Amino acid sequence: MPTLNFKGKSIIRTHHLSVPYRQLIPDVKKSLADKPGLHDNLIIHGDNLLALKALLPSFAGKIKCIYIDPPYNTGVGNGKWVYNDSVNSPMHQEWLKATVDIEDLTRHEKWLCMMWPRLVLLRDLLREDGVIFVSIDDHEAHHLRAILDEIFGEDNFIAQLVWEKGRKNDAKFFSVGHEYILVYARSVATLRQLKTIWREPKPGAKEVWEQYAALRKQFGADDKAIEDALQEWYRQLPDRHPSKALSRYKHIDKNGPWRDRDISWPGGGGPRYDVIHPITKRPCKVPERGWGFATSEAMQQQIDLGLVEFREDHTQPPFRKAHLRPVFEELDEENGIDLNGDEEPEAEEPVVVGLQVMPSVIYKQSQVAVKYLRSLMGGKVFDNPKDYEVLARLIRYVTASDHGDIILDSFAGSGTTGHAVLAANEDGGNRRFILVEQEDYADTITAKRIRKVIRGVRGAKDDTLRKGLGGAFSYFELGPALDDEAVLSGNTLPSYIDLARYVFFTATGEQLDDAQVNESRYYLGESRLYQVYLLYQPNVEFLKTTPLNLTFAERLPKSEKARLVIASHKYLDDDRLREMHIEFCQLPFAIYRFKA
Repeated sequence: MPTLNFKGKSIIRTHHLSVPYRQLIPDVKKSLADKPGLHDNLIIHGDNLLALKALLPSFAGKIKCIYIDPPYNTGVGNGKWVYNDSVNSPMHQEWLKATVDIEDLTRHEKWLCMMWPRLVLLRDLLREDGVIFVSIDDHEAHHLRAILDEIFGEDNFIAQLVWEKGRKNDAKFFSVGHEYILVYARSVATLRQLKTIWREPKPGAKEVWEQYAALRKQFGADDKAIEDALQEWYRQLPDRHPSKALSRYKHIDKNGPWRDRDISWPGGGGPRYDVIHPITKRPCKVPERGWGFATSEAMQQQIDLGLVEFREDHTQPPFRKAHLRPVFEELDEENGIDLNGDEEPEAEEPVVVGLQVMPSVIYKQSQVAVKYLRSLMGGKVFDNPKDYEVLARLIRYVTASDHGDIILDSFAGSGTTGHAVLAANEDGGNRRFILVEQEDYADTITAKRIRKVIRGVRGAKDDTLRKGLGGAFSYFELGPALDDEAVLSGNTLPSYIDLARYVFFTATGEQLDDAQVNESRYYLGESRLYQVYLLYQPNVEFLKTTPLNLTFAERLPKSEKARLVIASHKYLDDDRLREMHIEFCQLPFAIYRFKA
């Protein structure tokens, strides 16, 4: 695989390893939650590289979807930024705190050095079935694609979406009004193993179904009356109404609105067998491309389900019914039956009717988001905000409504991603967001916007905005680093639970389950290999006088797993620890990950 070489790469490749873990300190006053905690929606104020490292002990491998909108590095206007990562090399020290602008001949190298460690940590936070979206424009798209290939693997590239945001009539050559969204999976292999299929509702389908439901209630079992009324409803719709495009779904049966669909084999060369017409009792004409089902038994099953419509006689092939929403869904999944309306999927993939694949080009004027944010916040507070409806669409597309999926944005800006998650949850979902913003406006813009969206805006014209979307969030500041020397000296001792998350993750590579923690007996819970104990209190005297000794060791419950005890020191030799099936890990210097 081709790789991109740039100044500073050899040093920055492993910079994420030297970034210290930091405590996350809740701010009750800025939170919109009764009891702030990490199991809530989160807004974190602080450097995003430090924040991503701080999130690892609790969220590594747990994020379903990441969306980021990093600096576009245009070198002018909002494209100016400051490189401030504390990288221990003379070259990087020279770069620190200098504004990166159009005159900076190393601005591309600085941008790549800034992005690399963040992307590495973002990858570590993603679930195996997770996906990342990265917004960018032509200034760095080619560089970004190269390092994403290297960090995520080129086999995990999914798409390069184009977001057309409007024409620029003052352009001298071409109107470049589009941006890109690069899409990568944590593991495409995992998505395939899970038989993941992304779909979104066809625009207007919900309204058609609601109209059908109302007519069914009005006319009962009279399908012909419902059909006539539905067709009249289509005719009366304005031309721009999204349901107008679905007017081909004009027929009605017990499963709802349907339209005809070709029953032949895609691409030709399909099977040829007899399909008997129910009235003439003679074989129907076989389509030129062959039947669309591999066997006559599969065809008969479709006929029995009422999903094949015969013509007046056998001289023409029948056609398939394409319903607007799923029918016989459990049976379909068992038998691999395709009831999809438009696409031709692989035979083994169950597909849902009334849904569609999202195109790779998105059309949405950028000024819509600008005007909306201005209306929401009472004036201009942010340049070039993203459109929350577009992000909500992407989030719904790749996440489940009822799995508690977590969506992360480490370049939160005005808080569009958090707004989008709340909007996406209007489908009844319980998705959560984590927003990270390092600028001072994390509270006055980012969090303020989320508060408004949750509570509602009095006097707003939009009904949803006026009522508010509901919800809560916890606001955190980045605290001191969990630094070995600080722990040793006692200058900055973390709380029990903060240190517990850190040492459990560092020693086992797994996330701590807070519900398992029993601080009174210094128990953290089980990992795949260990029962883990942390003999600790945020008190220097305790650390000096409380070793892992025989009394503590003998009180540990028996276990088939090894007992891992993390403490400041021990009074038992290694032979005795082996006899007792105990492994010792010393604070503060010897915290390391045990290998299987």
